[in-house]
Amino acid sequence: MTRALIIGAGVGGLTTAIALRRAGIEPVIYEAYDEPDDYVGLFLNTASNGLDALRALDVDIARRADGFPIPRMIMWSGTGKRLGEVANGTTLPDGTVSVCVRRGELQKQLRATVRDAGIAIEFGKRLDSYRNVTGGVTARFTDGTEVTGDLLIGADGIHSRTRRLLDPHAPAPRFTGLLSVGGFSRGTGLEPTTNTQHFVFGKRAFFGYLVRESGETYWFANLHRPDEPNRQELAGVTPGQWRQHMLDQFADDMPVVRHILNNLVGEVGAYPVYDIPTSPIWHSGPVALIGDAVHATSPSAGQGASMAMEDAVVLAQCLRDAPDTTTAYTTYERLRRPRVEKVVAYSKTLSNSKTAGPVARVFRDLMMPVALKLFASPKSHAWMYDHHIDWNHRIAA
Repeated sequence: MTRALIIGAGVGGLTTAIALRRAGIEPVIYEAYDEPDDYVGLFLNTASNGLDALRALDVDIARRADGFPIPRMIMWSGTGKRLGEVANGTTLPDGTVSVCVRRGELQKQLRATVRDAGIAIEFGKRLDSYRNVTGGVTARFTDGTEVTGDLLIGADGIHSRTRRLLDPHAPAPRFTGLLSVGGFSRGTGLEPTTNTQHFVFGKRAFFGYLVRESGETYWFANLHRPDEPNRQELAGVTPGQWRQHMLDQFADDMPVVRHILNNLVGEVGAYPVYDIPTSPIWHSGPVALIGDAVHATSPSAGQGASMAMEDAVVLAQCLRDAPDTTTAYTTYERLRRPRVEKVVAYSKTLSNSKTAGPVARVFRDLMMPVALKLFASPKSHAWMYDHHIDWNHRIAA
C-alpha cells in the first residue's frame, strides 16, 4: 500500500489523511507541536462548499461540531445605517448551511475521525528537511528522527517549511495591511443573532460579531496596520490594552461594538493577516502542497478552511485515479489552481474595502447597498459556494 507522510495536523492535514485513507493510501500525520490544542486560535467560517467537500468523505462536521449556523450576513455602516444583506454560502440539499465554529473544536472533531479510521498522528515532529530516495521520500525532523514514505504532503500552513524546501525561491506570504484581533464576550444582554453574523464598517476599523443562544458573543476586528508587526510585539499586549485600543478605534461607531468590547472575557487573539496570491511550484517529485501552504487566502471571504478541505479531496481523487504520482500531482494542480487563485484575489478585494479614508468611506457607504444587490447575490457567488465534489467521479488525467 502507498504510504503518505502528511506534514501538519491542522484542518488541511487532517482532511487529507481522511481522504487518502478513503482512496486506499496509508497516511501518517506528523505535527510540530507536542500535543493537540483544542483551544487553538479563535473561530472561523466553514462555508457550505467546505462542508460539502467533507460530505464527500462522509464527514458531517456541521452536525458533530458545536457550530453556529450563519447563512446570513448583515452589513452596517459605523453610523448604524443598514447597508445590506449577503448570503453566506448556499443551503445544501439536506438543509445544512455555513457554520461558524471554534478552530480548536473543528480540529478536535476531524482528529477524532482520523483516529476512528486508525490513522496515526505523531506529535513533536517538526520538519527539518527531506530528500528524495529510490521510490519515495525520507523526511527528517528537528528531533533527529527520520521516516520514509512514498509521498510527502505539505499541509503545514502559511509559513510552510515544506514550501520553502520544495521551492527556496517561492514568494513569501504577503502582509495585507490588516491586523485581525478577536475574542469572546459574555454578559452583554444582547439578543441571539440567530442564523446571522453582523459586520460593521467603522470609521477606522472593521468589526464582526455574532451572539449565540447561550449569550456568548464571538467577535473580531480588522485594524489597519501599515507596518507588519511581529508575533513577539503582539504577544506583549495584554487583553486590557487591546480592549482600550479597540475602544479608541471604534469610539465614533455603533454603541453595540463598544458594549461587546467592554464585556470581553479571557484572552484576546491578535494575528497579522497574510495571503499568498500564487505559488509557482505546487509539487515536485513525490512532494506536493495543499491549503495555506500553497495558496493562503485572507479570512475576508471565509474560505481558507474550505479551500484546504477541497484540496484534500481532489488530491486524494487524483492519486486514486492517475497512473502515477507525477500525473496525479499535475492533474491536481490543473484542477485546483484557477479556483483557489480566484478566491484569494476575491478575498483581497474584500479586505481592501474594510478600511477607507473619509472620502472613500462616504462613497462606500452610499454605493454598498446598490453594490450588494448587484454583485453579492447568491447567483453572483455561485462560482464559489456551489462548487461540488463527487467522490465517485473518476478524475481524467
